[in-house]
Amino acid sequence: MQENNNRNTIIFVVSAVLILIAYQFLVVDPATKRRNADMVRQKAATVETQKPGVLPSATPGTVVVSREQAAAASTRAPITTPALSGSVSLRGARIDDLFLKNYRQTVDKTSPPVELLRPEGSRYAYFAEFGWTGANLPGLPTADTVWQLVEGSTLAPGQPLTLRTSTGQGLTFTRKIEVDDRFMFTVTDTVANTGTGSVTLAPYGSVQRQGIPAGLGKIQIVHEGAIGWLGDELRQVKYAKWLKDGGGSPITSTGGWTGITDKYWLAAMIPDQKERIQSQYRVTKAGATDIYEANYIGQPRVIPAGRQITETTRLFAGAKTVPVLKDYETKLGVPHFDMAVDWGNFWFITRPMFAFLDFIFRHVGNFGIAILLLTVAVKLIFFPLANKSYESLTKMKKVQPQVEELRKRLKDDPAKQQQELMALYQKEKINPLTGCLPMLVQIPVFYGLYKVLTVTIEMRHAPFFGWIQDLSARDPLTIWNLFGLLPYNPATVPVIGGFLNSDLLHLGPLALLYGVTMYLSTAMNPPQADPVQQKIFQFMPIMFTFIMAPFAVGLLIYWAWSNVLTILQQYLIMRRFKVDNPIDQIIAKLTGKKSKIA
Repeated sequence: MQENNNRNTIIFVVSAVLILIAYQFLVVDPATKRRNADMVRQKAATVETQKPGVLPSATPGTVVVSREQAAAASTRAPITTPALSGSVSLRGARIDDLFLKNYRQTVDKTSPPVELLRPEGSRYAYFAEFGWTGANLPGLPTADTVWQLVEGSTLAPGQPLTLRTSTGQGLTFTRKIEVDDRFMFTVTDTVANTGTGSVTLAPYGSVQRQGIPAGLGKIQIVHEGAIGWLGDELRQVKYAKWLKDGGGSPITSTGGWTGITDKYWLAAMIPDQKERIQSQYRVTKAGATDIYEANYIGQPRVIPAGRQITETTRLFAGAKTVPVLKDYETKLGVPHFDMAVDWGNFWFITRPMFAFLDFIFRHVGNFGIAILLLTVAVKLIFFPLANKSYESLTKMKKVQPQVEELRKRLKDDPAKQQQELMALYQKEKINPLTGCLPMLVQIPVFYGLYKVLTVTIEMRHAPFFGWIQDLSARDPLTIWNLFGLLPYNPATVPVIGGFLNSDLLHLGPLALLYGVTMYLSTAMNPPQADPVQQKIFQFMPIMFTFIMAPFAVGLLIYWAWSNVLTILQQYLIMRRFKVDNPIDQIIAKLTGKKSKIA
């Protein structure tokens, strides 16, 4: 048995390494080569694209004030939609004040709405701006230009705002801002040349974040930072790399989109999809503040005297809800917009898994139940494979006395011992290599569900039953106050409170249930021949209980329920082969009757 277990472990490790190596050579390396080639082409095109001018430098105010004070420093037009609230700043004509009305900061219904954008001058300012740039053209509108509100009073669906400003050089700028009932703004800029000579201008758009809150970009499994679909490729730059590399070289693209993403929220510029643009993710140092900016600049336009031009740009500012992103992708032609959700490198697992979960949810109305049904579906798909594996394990446990006798009899002749072991397995039609198959097939499912629970906003604050009000968060109950029966918060205990509330010791009821089910499933397998290995396998359920405790509740529900189904399947097989099992042993101890199989 020791040799077989070692062989199973080696096969598992080697298979995992080979998969990773193949992925590196077949996917990662070719993508890197394509990206490097794109960078060379983009550098060559940079000078030509930037001829009409350069984007304004990002320069935050030197004085940081409260959010309310920063908003009050400019005249504003309110934003009111079913999904959004906030205001448009008439200084700079920026969209810089935005809250998501249907999303709360916590599961508490009285919790404030999620803030997405905030005005410049406040800490962690975050906003979107639009404009025009031109070589050697003074007087173009800037961040300090005060626009006049010439039409509309409140920005709402079907109620646009029209702003206007003029320069001393014969240019009049008109900006019409519209918003739908979800998260999409449409900005139509018109420039009229009332002067005597032609001018050349290029449109630009920018999403800017002045500093990032602590903790943002720290979760390795979630992408937070620069994101976009540019040059027919998904572009992602995490905050740390963004700061280190300065955002990289400009990217040439026809259409696409670019912006900044958090775990659940996105602010993205969407130019005209026929527009050839030069996009860049840049970082500007301004004292102690790092300014992160996702921008683009379009092609130059020549405006003859007495003529005008119009440019339309869209801004998505809201929650990364998959159906909404897909709808914009279909109706507005925004390419691969649902890739704003971080599906990861194993998108071929995570995306179908989410689609299946969402399909079940729309029929049962509860994501927790959807997870349970997903687990059943996975078990049914792999039932034949798992059944053969569990049958093999059961047969191995049944012949365990013969194996022990053989090992004792041939302990001084390992070669003969292995030969007779193989002969015994062949006689009983046992394949020792099938023992690890159930674990192997569940690893991608486990990862896929972990990723889905972590990155999709549909799981955020999704309730199950009872005390579980957020499937994407860790279990709110802990053993240290008897799962809420004792009226105190373990985190407040002097000296050790922080340790008790840490991920390491946050043992909730679902983590303990997972540990018990893992113990029963492990106990149904044949014992290890080596005493040391026996101790390790006996300790594993305890170790994994602590490891799994801080994971999302939805993941614990999946894994514990999967263990329950596995135990049921193993139990029925062991009863069929008349092999003693821990469940019958527990029943016998509780009833005082001897197990019928023993």
